[in-house]
Amino acid sequence: MAFNDDSFIREVNEELRSDQMKGVWRRFGRYIIAVAILIVVGTAGKVVYEYWDNNRSSGTGDQFLAAMKLADENKNDEALAALDKLEKEGHGAYPVLARMRAATVQAQKGDASAAIAAFNEIGKDNGVPAAVRDAARMRAGWLLIENGSYEQVSAAIEEMAVPGNAFRHSAREALGLASYKAGNMAQARQWFQSIVDDTDSPRNVANRAHMMLDLITASGKAPAAQG
Repeated sequence: MAFNDDSFIREVNEELRSDQMKGVWRRFGRYIIAVAILIVVGTAGKVVYEYWDNNRSSGTGDQFLAAMKLADENKNDEALAALDKLEKEGHGAYPVLARMRAATVQAQKGDASAAIAAFNEIGKDNGVPAAVRDAARMRAGWLLIENGSYEQVSAAIEEMAVPGNAFRHSAREALGLASYKAGNMAQARQWFQSIVDDTDSPRNVANRAHMMLDLITASGKAPAAQG
């Protein structure tokens, strides 16, 4: 399935209109998470790029780009070895960037537990810039939707789901999906409604929130609030 957000939402809504609710989450759940996580990766990538751009070190930079190329070619073990060397011997921003990229490669390999642990470790490291710590915690939170409990997702990212935080839209969406997956429709409705009510929510995030609110209403487990 191509991850075109608008066409994906239309397809889910067609399922809703055709009354085939029983299999909607089973069929679309992983794609809802995959489409949404592109926003998280993009936001986190922007934060990390800005950090890199402000701390360039040309010699180590070539090694980092070579490691990224290995990862892009799915040579994961070679990439991890190169990134581990950069983490230990790199200069400037590169040890932190190597840690972030290595955690991403672990997720790419399918080792979610290792990736979550690595992102959580970065998120708790006070020696790392706050924006990069938040990006790491956000990545851990999204991985925990499929690989953990709502409580674990909440512990990782709920404090970012507040007005003014750059990651609040992604945090609210992750918390809403984790609630939905756990079967807590009332809580899921609250999180998705908070996205809809925030006029600064990106259009694609707000559209997905509307779609999830429709799914929740159609489930009959958390009817829409009456005005």
